[in-house]
Order: sequence, then structure tokens, then C-alpha cells
Amino acid sequence: MARIAVIGAGTGAMAAAARLAVAGHRVAVYERAETYGGAVRRFERDGFGFDTGPALLHLPAVFRDLFIKTGKEPLESCVALEQVDPASRHLFADGTDLSLPGASRAGVVRALDAALGAGAGERWGGLLGRARETWEATRRPLLEEPLPRDRTGLESDPYPIPSGRKLLGLRRTRPPGSLTELARRELRDPRLAALLESHALAYGFDPRTVPASAAVLPYLEHTFGSWYVRGGLRALAEALYERCRARGVEFTFGAEVTGVLVENGRAAGLELRDGGRVAAEAVISGVDARLLYDRLLPP
Repeated sequence: MARIAVIGAGTGAMAAAARLAVAGHRVAVYERAETYGGAVRRFERDGFGFDTGPALLHLPAVFRDLFIKTGKEPLESCVALEQVDPASRHLFADGTDLSLPGASRAGVVRALDAALGAGAGERWGGLLGRARETWEATRRPLLEEPLPRDRTGLESDPYPIPSGRKLLGLRRTRPPGSLTELARRELRDPRLAALLESHALAYGFDPRTVPASAAVLPYLEHTFGSWYVRGGLRALAEALYERCRARGVEFTFGAEVTGVLVENGRAAGLELRDGGRVAAEAVISGVDARLLYDRLLPP
């Protein structure tokens, strides 16, 4: 049994904490804010509550697996999930009104053809087919398994290049550098391009700089559907927090981590803003990797 310190109390950090606690470790979470959840917050006024971060869930299976493996109560016994259909509605500058069904790629193709003209659905479906290849190439090493020691396969954008095709009259000689470039090359309709870019924007990404493999985002939505957590997504963060507490995870709020202590080349604990030090045999970081490497770790 190890003493493990977790930086941050976002959903990813709490998920790691719950799993480690179930494995028998002593886990303590240090969060600079006064509450848990990270970007999953709630604003309340006049008896109404509003999600201030993400509002929908697109991979419920991840949380179902987490709740099953960290306790006897499944996810649906802790929060109520409702599938959203139609999943989204898009209004374009030219007045086009497009509603897309949930968890139905065939239904999405039909809706695109009806709203944007014949062929729009085929182009979108082709892009999603290649996005599926991206998903299959990255799902296991990035989401389901520890990162391999040999990471050469993860050094380049896995979005595949359509072979033997000409797009916009030019044969592609290199992979697209960004999602925006991908949209311009493959979709050939500014409305379809805006639809693709909107998925990146919804996650806070700039489509002009995010890699082409971000096309996996609409693939996930169309394949697994969009789900609403009754009471808002904050209810899911609350359920995860309670699961951590039930597994013995300790939380300290208002505790800003200013550094990771390192001894003999290994993480040995945390340094806090108030000058306190926390000894640990392992450290889990739930903060932005740039913050971790630029500010928290020694050069």
C-alpha cells in the first residue's frame, strides 16, 4: 500500500483517486479551489441551476466502467442518464437549419443530404469512416492501457490519408495539418466545414491549430450518442466525489500545489503555497501537462 498524492480534483483526477483507493492505496487529493469537479461547475440563481462547463456526456461507457470497478453501485444508481435526440441543431449563416439525430450515423447522413444537398452526407460519412480508424488506433494506448515505453507510434497524427483520391483537383501528398485544413480538403462545403469545426470549438479547441485527428470528436458523438445527466453534469461530479469519499480518499481544498518534490529522480511528494510539504511515494497529476512540466517539476 502506497501513499499517493493527487494534484487537482477534476473528474479525471478523482477517477484516478477512486481506482487507486480501491487497489488499496492511501490517496490524498489537493485542490487549490474550494470545491471539486474542475471545469464541471454549476451556477445557481433564482431556483435554477446551470452547467458552466460541459453539459453533455458522449462516452458514458467510461463512467459506467469506473463506477462498476470502484464500488457495488453502478452509474445509473447514482445519476440518471437520458439520451438526447435530436443530438444537436445547427443554424448556418445562409439560413440552413440542420438537426442531427443521436447515435445514428445513417440518420446523420440522411439529415445532411436533406438539408445541405445530395452528396453532403456521403462526404461527411467518408470523413467519419477515417475518423473511426483514428479512434481504433488511439483508443487502447490512450484510454485503456498504460502508455507503452515505445511511443513512436503516437508521435504523428493518426488521421489516415485517403489513398488514390483527388480532393479539390489536387492529389494529396501530405496529411492535413489541422482540422480546418482537413475540412477544406475533404468536405468542399463551408457549412460542412463549419459543422466539423464546431465540434472542436465545443471542447475549447481552435480548429485552426488542433490536429486533423480531432475529427474523432463527431465520430464519437454520432456513434455513441449524446447523454444528459439529470440535474446537470455537475451531478456526475458530485457522484464521483462521493464515490471517492466512500473509498477513503482524503480531500484538502484551498491547497494550491506549487511544486512536485523529487528525490533520486522520483516524485516524493508535493510543496504547497502555504509552505507545507506532503510526503508521498507517488504523485498523480490532474492538471494541464504544460503547468506540470513548466512550473511544478524542477528543470
